[in-house]
This record gives sequence, C-alpha cells and structure tokens, in this order.
Amino acid sequence: MKMKAIVTMALLGSMVLPAGLQAAPQPAKYPCSLVLGAKPNMPVNAKGVALAYTIKREFGGDRSSLSIHAQYLPSPASLGAYDQYEGFAQVPGEISWRFLLLRVTPPNTDVPIWTGRIDDISGPLERADVQVRLSHSGTDRLGPVVLEKNMSDCRPG
Repeated sequence: MKMKAIVTMALLGSMVLPAGLQAAPQPAKYPCSLVLGAKPNMPVNAKGVALAYTIKREFGGDRSSLSIHAQYLPSPASLGAYDQYEGFAQVPGEISWRFLLLRVTPPNTDVPIWTGRIDDISGPLERADVQVRLSHSGTDRLGPVVLEKNMSDCRPG
C-alpha cells in the first residue's frame, strides 16, 4: 500500500510542480540600440548605431526591424573594388539578413551618412552580429566588415 501512495504522490507532484516552476515572463528585448565600433584601419570618427524593435503587423505576425545609421565612413572605392555599403546581421552558421545602406549627404556638408533598414526579420536577431560591410552592386559581392557589434550588447531604449 505504501508503494501505491508513493507512486500516486509522484504522479500528482509531476503534474503540479511544472506549473509552479514556470519561468517569470522575460522582459521585452526590444526596442534596443547598439553602437557599432570601427574595425582596425578605419578612420577614427567612423561609427554607427543600430536600432532594433518589434514591428506590429495586422497580418503575418510581428517581425523585428533593424536599422543602421553610419557616418564618417570612407568612400567605398577607396577601400577596394566596392561601390556601396550594406547592413548585414548574422547568426553564424544559422541565418543572415542583408540590406542596402543608402548614401545621404546632408546640406552644408560633404560627409555622407549611410542608412538603411530591414523590417521582416522573424529569426533569432537577439543572437546576431550586426555589421556594416562593403559591397559591389554589379557583382553582388559582399566585402569586409567596417563596423560591428553583437546584439548581446544591445541596450533597451
């Protein structure tokens, strides 16, 4: 009879215990921002910032948005056979996202800002490396990283 009571208690405990051990809700990961640091041999003023947040959509579920704003980057052609910059985020060996950064030159300056965004990320962005990379529009070749930071350093905002 004791064995039956122990088995019954174990079964009841296994049904009740997991509900009591449920993790507390995770705080919202987004919105957050990330300062992108320059790789060696880049100008001292070369910097960027990335903004990640959740886009609420009526259909198809929510998605993450990632935008990048980079400034004081040298002309892409001065770094090799490249003519543009791209935003690039990747979870190595798993998934990546790539998007064009547009060149915008504000009035009264000759120093462009490179900016762009992607709004349809559904994967694990919180584990991604976020980068600004050189690229060539004619060959679609992605070049070296010029700015970079990991999303683990993304700060709520």
